[in-house]
Amino acid sequence: MKLDWNYARAFLTAAEEGSFSKASIKLELTQPTLSRQIAALEKSLNLTLFERLTTGLILTPAGESLLKYVRAMNVSAQQFSLAVAGISEELEGTVSISVCEIDALFRMPKIIELLRSQAPNISLDVIVSNQVSSLKLREADIAVRSFRPDDPDLIARKLFDEPIWLYGTQSVVDSYGEPNHPNELTGLTILGFERSNKLIDRLTPQGWILNESNFPIVTAFQGLQWQLAKRGLGLGVFPEKIGDSDPSLVKAFEAFGPILSIPLWLVTHRELHTNLRIRKVFDLLASGFLAP
Repeated sequence: MKLDWNYARAFLTAAEEGSFSKASIKLELTQPTLSRQIAALEKSLNLTLFERLTTGLILTPAGESLLKYVRAMNVSAQQFSLAVAGISEELEGTVSISVCEIDALFRMPKIIELLRSQAPNISLDVIVSNQVSSLKLREADIAVRSFRPDDPDLIARKLFDEPIWLYGTQSVVDSYGEPNHPNELTGLTILGFERSNKLIDRLTPQGWILNESNFPIVTAFQGLQWQLAKRGLGLGVFPEKIGDSDPSLVKAFEAFGPILSIPLWLVTHRELHTNLRIRKVFDLLASGFLAP
């Protein structure tokens, strides 16, 4: 039999999304088109793949049995796409870069200026997110990450270990005096990332005594944290190179040393790294991040 990949992909997406409407949005199809594709697949296979319920889609036993093979086909399709992208040896085309918010705000403008001057025919898509983009699924070509990936299909270059400090205005930092140990601090106001605070878990073993009351303002957007710290509304958690770049902010509790040290990695797919334009952008990104 001849299997249409578009039909198989429609089946896979519907199974993963749990409804035709969500699957059609993800595939950028109309719902009737997606329904027709799945109906055509069921007809060609002479099988029923889904039970349609008011609460959504349920895979039939036949659908469950075939799903693993379609998933394997999807992985092969992604690898094929990567291989095609790696064939190109032209210093032109588009390269997508995934970076976190604080790097986008404070590092990428200067680095993009470098990229445009050194590789003007390469177009850039900059994806700004604190979530991890999947390189294997082509959500980005290159990513800046705070951990080393363990996937053998990815190439990673460590840039440096980045000291992380608490920063605030001089008056805010002075208000806490000159403690000799973190357990002497009381009434700290820290600008947090989340209400379920992982920072507390990281700092408690170092002797910091913190609870949720020390994080009265929580936002995942680091640009807002930066502005709030500059207004004296709390201590922000920032990388040393970024925090030291603004004279209106000073390190808090320098005697304790940095509160964290986070590695910075530049990551790309091994097949994409054979592509000249990807390699050019990868190397220029490394130069930009390592520049003083």
